[in-house]
Amino acid sequence: MDMVRRTPLTVLLALAAIVAALPTHAQSDDERYTIMRPEKAVRPEPWLAPKYRSPRGTREHVVIPQPQPAPPTRRQVPPLLYVPQTGRTLPNLPAPGSGGRETAQDRAARCAHQAGVYGQAAGDRNAYVGSCVNQ
Repeated sequence: MDMVRRTPLTVLLALAAIVAALPTHAQSDDERYTIMRPEKAVRPEPWLAPKYRSPRGTREHVVIPQPQPAPPTRRQVPPLLYVPQTGRTLPNLPAPGSGGRETAQDRAARCAHQAGVYGQAAGDRNAYVGSCVNQ
């Protein structure tokens, strides 16, 4: 029994001595940081577009033209709005945004704002907004 216990222990000690006797070397910075080194002559990936080459080999720079200012547009103010409940005509506020174009949402927002601005002069707020939007 004593021999059975000594054999694995002897083998383990022998392996430890062999591993300790092997020459070792420290890693240099170049070996440790291989991810930081530039790649050597790597082909471009097939999904990337090739780099542009001038057809005649010239190296001229692209000249970007200066933008021309847009002509000023006139804002169109919607016509006066008649309120049947009060019998008054109320002016519409100018349409917000450029060009005077307004979408249905813009018109609804403008009419709701006007109903608040005119208050009692607009009469029933819901009726005023409805007639303003449908104008």
